[in-house]
Amino acid sequence: MNAGEQLSLWGLISSASLLVQLVMLMLLMASVISWVMIIQRGSYLSRARKSLVNFERRFWSGSDLNQLFRDGNARAEKGRMDGVESIFRAGFTEFTRLRQQGKSSPAAVMEGTERAMRVAMSREQEKVEMNLPFLATVGSVSPYIGLFGTVWGIMNSFRGLATMHQATIATVAPGISEALVATAMGLFAAIPAVMAYNRYSARAEWLLSSYETFAEEFSSILHRKVHAAS
Repeated sequence: MNAGEQLSLWGLISSASLLVQLVMLMLLMASVISWVMIIQRGSYLSRARKSLVNFERRFWSGSDLNQLFRDGNARAEKGRMDGVESIFRAGFTEFTRLRQQGKSSPAAVMEGTERAMRVAMSREQEKVEMNLPFLATVGSVSPYIGLFGTVWGIMNSFRGLATMHQATIATVAPGISEALVATAMGLFAAIPAVMAYNRYSARAEWLLSSYETFAEEFSSILHRKVHAAS
């Protein structure tokens, strides 16, 4: 292998030690998985935001709650129900069931309704925050994994220099360069993961806050409804 091939990116990777190559492979896999999750999370959070805006527009337009519930039956049967509408359906279903029994007091009806909405909120929180811990882990750990590969590669380079009578930059450069590739790959995996985590965490926090606000407002509407009926 000539000097040009040895200092090319592929030459540096192929000539690296086995441990450094394993580090590079690990970082490459982490980067690929992160990008898949970044795309999936971005798509899901965009759909969730659009669903929230559309449903709240219909909800606050003065639509009848029973009609609004029936409008979502087809989506619920196909398993396509999520976001704020699932919270609405969970609360309205429990509210209707307890009122039809005719034995529950208004306080018991509202307690059951709010409990059902809290359970639905927990499920939506799991969906919204899915994969975010993995992105945070990749963003925080990848630079150190890359640094480990760099340190190991440089140690090997200096051990090789100990056997030479005369060391030149030409003999040192390939070993140090292949070691620094591991650091570069660690940063390549970490930077997009950190940026995506920060952006998606802010979006998730906004969505969950909006869900919680809607649940409280919907609970107030049902509270007035059940006490008016009693």
